[in-house]
Amino acid sequence: MPTPWDDILPYVTKPARYTNREWHAAHKPLDRVSARVALVFPDAYDAGMSHLGLRILYHVVNEREDYAAERAFSPWGDMEAEMRAAGLPLCSLESGTPLADFDLVGITLPYELNYTNVLNVLDLAGLPLKSAERDRRHPLVVAGGVCAANPEPLADYVDAILWGEGEEAILELAEAAREARSSDRDALLRHVASIEGVYVPRLYQPRRDHGRFAGVEGAVVARRVVADLDAAPYPTRQVVPFVETVHDRLTLEIMRGCGRGCRFCQAGACYRPVRERSAATVLRLAEEGLRATGYDEVSLLGFNSPDHSQIEEIVDTLVERYAEERVSISLPSLRIDTFSVQLAGKLRRVRRAGLTFAPEAGTQRLRDALNKQVTEDDLFQAARAAFEAGWHGIKLYFIIGLPGETAGDVEAIADLVLRLREMGREILGRERRGRLRIAVSVNAFVPKPHTPMQWCAQDAPESLQQKLSLLRGKLQVKGVQLSYPNLPASRLEAALARGDRRLGEVIERAWQAGCRFDAWDEHFKPQAWADAFAGAGQDVAEWANRDLDPAAPVPWDHLDAGVSKETLHRQAEVVAGALGAG
Repeated sequence: MPTPWDDILPYVTKPARYTNREWHAAHKPLDRVSARVALVFPDAYDAGMSHLGLRILYHVVNEREDYAAERAFSPWGDMEAEMRAAGLPLCSLESGTPLADFDLVGITLPYELNYTNVLNVLDLAGLPLKSAERDRRHPLVVAGGVCAANPEPLADYVDAILWGEGEEAILELAEAAREARSSDRDALLRHVASIEGVYVPRLYQPRRDHGRFAGVEGAVVARRVVADLDAAPYPTRQVVPFVETVHDRLTLEIMRGCGRGCRFCQAGACYRPVRERSAATVLRLAEEGLRATGYDEVSLLGFNSPDHSQIEEIVDTLVERYAEERVSISLPSLRIDTFSVQLAGKLRRVRRAGLTFAPEAGTQRLRDALNKQVTEDDLFQAARAAFEAGWHGIKLYFIIGLPGETAGDVEAIADLVLRLREMGREILGRERRGRLRIAVSVNAFVPKPHTPMQWCAQDAPESLQQKLSLLRGKLQVKGVQLSYPNLPASRLEAALARGDRRLGEVIERAWQAGCRFDAWDEHFKPQAWADAFAGAGQDVAEWANRDLDPAAPVPWDHLDAGVSKETLHRQAEVVAGALGAG
């Protein structure tokens, strides 16, 4: 089937991003369905097709015979330029239908640095940027994803926010959008607001007190939760892309939520409670998925996959069943314990990948403050078990810039890595020590809503830079590879994560200045963002580098994550106490 942009594909990179017809892509005559849903991922196809939430919603909608879901992604810069030059709107992949012709446009919000892409998608689709400018001629624009934890910076640009999990809500939203063809726009928004987990910003009013944020007027919206994960729909005939994607494998979500309670972790806060798919369901999904897709790797997804109550049965059965077919089984998340290493050892019959652990901090004082529930001994025992079992590589995740962090805490990260390196070299011996690889990934602390550390300031840029320089100086040794964040991007992330509606103007100014794909280092324009803040009369430091008053309102108070603000306050006091003990 020809697409509207066939004539310009020879002039862009990776044209297969835009060509459609992948295995298991759904094609339904849009004139014969009662609800048309465009699922938009505001990033490149390569990233979007690795997003499990998009795959699940695509499956859920298309399981309904009378509904159709099609996909759209942010076009890369060269493709955008060609589209604008040719006057072509952003269209869906499956049928080449302009997004403006759908009933519902659902936009995933996976990361704050995708916000300018959201505006760009709306503009390329020919839709008014702001919700207040849309009427019954336009589709309902709904956003959801982890950034729904505080969507206020985008509140003026979307019609509604799905706060929580979407397997059930997407069908209710599609039905509401279908019915809206003959209804008043305001009536539609009021109806949508009655759907569990849906927040309609236009029905809420932010308050100001002498220029300071003083809360949002409106009813509290409780997060939508799928109660029975085992019975929830899940795609096994997953679309198989023609280009290599970020996660090029069959992904099986075996559990959702995390009971560990790390005090910095927004994902753990926003996906409560812990729920599992049974071993029988996981094994069935694996069999159906591998048969349908031809993938040679299965990833067992969960915040802490080894915490699944039937994980050994799942791993043992999958390894036994698929080893001869050279299908590898992987666990993308591991606890720091020898059980996880032993579990991973069962998976290496086909392919041995590196093991990943997340101690997060170099000292026990900071790990206790984070509620990380892991000790240095746990890490060394797990690493020893890995090296003795024949692994040559491990990856470690750390956070710098934590509240109360000292230079000694940062030096402790380097010391920990160097001692692990020496232990690995000793265990591997002279013949194999040259193959030792310890990948150290360092990220800057970003305070996130609905966590006990939401009130904490991000460390100042100068301080973060000094800490990175310290680590770079100490870890320039053979066998250790250090990766670290784009600090201006981390600062922007912190500002947008805690911002209110005033940052909408900043985002729009940045977009007008050409900001796109801000999550990609090669595209991030720090000066354009600095100019956007200044032009809007805002100071990024006020949003990112300032402690918030726990007694004052925050922009996300009207969104209930299932944990009271009082509980978060108590946890924040525990953090302060643990840091004070240092």
